[in-house]
Amino acid sequence: MGSQALNKEALRAAESIRQADIVVGIPSYNNARTIGHVVRAACAGLAKYFPQMKAVIINSDGGSTDGTPQAVLSTHVEDAHLLLLNTPLSGVHRLSLPYHGIPGKGSAFRLIFQMASHLEAKACAVVDSDLRSITPEWFDLLLRPILFAGFDFVAPYYHRHKYDGTITNSIVYPLTRALYGLLVRQPIGGEFGISARLLKRYLERDDWETDVARYGIDIWMTTIAIAEGYRVCQSFLGAKLHDAKDPGADLSAMLQQVVGSVFSLMQEYEPVWRQRTGSEPADLFGFRFDVGVEPITVNVDRMIQTFRRGCTELAEVWSLALAQETYEAVRRLGEASDHASREGFHLEDELWTHVVYDFACAYRRQRVGRGHLLRSLTPLYLARVASFVHETREMLPAAVEERIEALCLRFEAEKPYLLERYPGKEGSEREQKPSLPEAAARTSVEV
Repeated sequence: MGSQALNKEALRAAESIRQADIVVGIPSYNNARTIGHVVRAACAGLAKYFPQMKAVIINSDGGSTDGTPQAVLSTHVEDAHLLLLNTPLSGVHRLSLPYHGIPGKGSAFRLIFQMASHLEAKACAVVDSDLRSITPEWFDLLLRPILFAGFDFVAPYYHRHKYDGTITNSIVYPLTRALYGLLVRQPIGGEFGISARLLKRYLERDDWETDVARYGIDIWMTTIAIAEGYRVCQSFLGAKLHDAKDPGADLSAMLQQVVGSVFSLMQEYEPVWRQRTGSEPADLFGFRFDVGVEPITVNVDRMIQTFRRGCTELAEVWSLALAQETYEAVRRLGEASDHASREGFHLEDELWTHVVYDFACAYRRQRVGRGHLLRSLTPLYLARVASFVHETREMLPAAVEERIEALCLRFEAEKPYLLERYPGKEGSEREQKPSLPEAAARTSVEV
């Protein structure tokens, strides 16, 4: 399927190369400032660790206007001879190709996967284009478990600032772990290694025109690998330094697309996650060590204000989406936040877990238009992040990780709550709730 779907420009490029052992993909959109460093790291890593293999670096670009493709093609590796250590070298090809389809990271990945399939690559690695901490060793850690240890999927494991990756820490990691029973710490990390057989499975799927084409791609890849029984591991990459954003300012669209993908996949893999309890660690490659990370500024007041507005403007949506006791607890928190000091704001783990599980059930029932439902989650997510910031402000990284672990264990402990309420299960007390027309679900609450 992959080869037939290639556009003419990509097909010509693939036919000129004919075959490759390794494909490294770098999706981009206006990343000229940082992508050169990523390409240099890839070239150096492939030359150092896989010198006898034929490798291709593919930049899948979404129409950059800042010279990103030119930056890719003009990048060179300084002092490459110092890295080769007198080993034979097979040259690294570099391509910069525009992708077609829905704008987004997933569409960029699709082109990379199609090229890798056409070239009959044994392994593919994908990395973000805004990385500043990437090193040549990353490519060894992402590719070697695929090429030499029989794994199908390598997820990244790295240290991040405690307020970077808040969607991962508050929703995606604890929910994915509780559902499918495997501890993959960064399920939407952005850097992955993929085997040829798993690439084939991805390309067989027919959901590439959904949110998978945008920010949903990472969790889609991770979930399929875990739920369908592929061999999954992690590799420790050190620190992730990239163009991070204030979680209260720029992540609303990402939240909707990622969570929407999680909820959609929950429907598909319901027979899998209903049978799994507890969790176990995934294999971890690489040497773990402490690293420094860059601080991230967060605007807690803005998060709490958005939550307060949501309590008023989204009351009807939330009352349909949430179990009655959950909704009442959220409403009380909103009322208390009007009077409590900023430092006293707290959304406890059990309540947050019930909010996420209730939204998963509401998404399945479709009593509220799914787009509106997911948008209405944003103020609740910001309330959770604000609470997390208050609680961990003075904590060191190890203590913060313990705090996230406690949330994950709460998600696992409360899984019976989800099993009892997920539609199709007897005893779902909210099946008969009236639907809310989409127009009525519109709100002015935005982030």
